[in-house]
Amino acid sequence: MITAAFTTFRGGVRALAPKVAVVLGSGLSEVQAAFREQASVPFGEVPGFVPTSVHGHQGRMMVGRWADIPALLVLGRLHFYEGHTPEVLTGTIRVAADMGVKRVILTNAAGGIHPTLNPGSLMAIRGHFKLLTRDDWRHLAIGAGLATPYAPHLLATLSELHQGIYAALTGPSYETPAEIRALAVCGADAVGMSTALEAEAAAKLGLEVAAISCITNKAAGLGTTALDHAEVLVNAKLAVQQLAQCIGRLISLPV
Repeated sequence: MITAAFTTFRGGVRALAPKVAVVLGSGLSEVQAAFREQASVPFGEVPGFVPTSVHGHQGRMMVGRWADIPALLVLGRLHFYEGHTPEVLTGTIRVAADMGVKRVILTNAAGGIHPTLNPGSLMAIRGHFKLLTRDDWRHLAIGAGLATPYAPHLLATLSELHQGIYAALTGPSYETPAEIRALAVCGADAVGMSTALEAEAAAKLGLEVAAISCITNKAAGLGTTALDHAEVLVNAKLAVQQLAQCIGRLISLPV
C-alpha cells in the first residue's frame, strides 16, 4: 500500500531528481550536517520495507540537497542478522534506482584488521568478501570469493584513504579472534556486517558504487578492550568531518 508519507516523499524526489544516493551506517548520522532535507519517510512507510531494529540506525529515507547538489540520503540500514532476506536488505538500492539515482555511496562502521587502521580512520573499499553462508567461507578458503563492484574512477578520488578489502559477516555477534586471524590471512583489511549485498545489487542495476568504512574499533583479538556496540557509536563520531568531505567529493563528480 502506498501511504501519504511515501507519496509526499516521492513527489519531493521527482522535483529534485537526485542522481546520487548516500547510505549512512552505524553512528554516522552526524555526517548529514551538509545535507538540507526537503522531504523524508521512515522505512516502515516505504513499500516492501520494514523498520530497522538496530540502535544507531534511524531507518529513514530523505531527499534534499548536499551542498546544493540534489541527493537521496538513507539514514541507517537493515541487516542480515535481523532475519531479512537479501531482497529486503537491498530494497533501498532498488528504490533509489527506480527514482533515477545513478550513483550510490555506501558507508559503514567496521573493525580494523590492517595494522594501520585505528579507530577514527577511514578505508575506501576496493573489494569485499561476502561471508554469509558456509559456501562463502569455503570459497574464501580456496582463494576465491573476492567481489569488486566498486567503480575505479570513484576510488581514485579517495586516494588519501587506505584502500582495502572489507569482509561482510552475518553478525549479530562480533567475530572471534580466530575468525579475524583467518580473514587477515585471506587479505581482509576491515570487517563488518553490511554493505556487500547493497554494493552488489547496485552494480547489477548499473549504478556506480563507492563505499567507505569508518573504523570504530580494532577487530576481535587485535585490541586491548572488549568489543561493544556503544563504543562503535562513540568512535564513529571521530571521523565525521573527514567522511563528510569524502562524500561531498563523490557527490560533486559528474554522473
